Amino acid sequence: MRKTCMLLALLCAATGAAAADENLLRRTIEAKLDGARVEGIQPAPMAGWYEVRFRTPDGVRVIYTDEKATYLISGNVFDLKTDRDLTEERLRTLNAIDFKALPLDLAVKVQRGNGKRVMAMFSDPYCPACRSFERELVQVSDVTIYVFMFPVIRPENADQSRSVWCSEDRSKAWLDLALRGRPPVAKATCDNPVDKVLSLGRSLNVGSTPTLILANGVRYKGGMSADVLRSALDEASRTAAAK
Repeated sequence: MRKTCMLLALLCAATGAAAADENLLRRTIEAKLDGARVEGIQPAPMAGWYEVRFRTPDGVRVIYTDEKATYLISGNVFDLKTDRDLTEERLRTLNAIDFKALPLDLAVKVQRGNGKRVMAMFSDPYCPACRSFERELVQVSDVTIYVFMFPVIRPENADQSRSVWCSEDRSKAWLDLALRGRPPVAKATCDNPVDKVLSLGRSLNVGSTPTLILANGVRYKGGMSADVLRSALDEASRTAAAK
């Protein structure tokens, strides 16, 4: 009994010390965040370091600090053995979106093959990276793409996105504009969701195009190769089904 009590006392002391350390990290880091609040602290991929999470207008961000908050690292951690960007992977999870909650009725639907795999995309027809990604998308089959038209680069041409919505074949009109640079011929006079999509993107902290959201809610900033996208879509389908 005596030994048991001593062990319990040691465990309680250790727990208290861990909590005190976290409080120290929180106080020290928050003083450097210009008013942002620390949302969580946990061990980082590097031994002896901690991940500190906080929220900004662009979404959740992470930085790293040592156990005494003496040093702070703002940047990405890479696993050189696997060539993985561990920070980017973590941010994708932290900033995940409930795919089922997306208002897909505001998006242009592009289906290829059986359309079994699904993804959403915030895309700007005047974004060079978006146009490059469209060329990769053409090589991916059996996918349904919900395109949220997000014309922010040249807002003076936003009517072209509105014209896509007013077109008889929205999918073709979008691909003609985004992939081939051919503006639609339909007039931008119908009820369209472009302004709603702009508000939606801001509410989801979409800060760049293309921004992809897969079935499991994981988001990607920027495009990717067709091979990488196929693997990501398959993984997203598996993990979404498991939820």
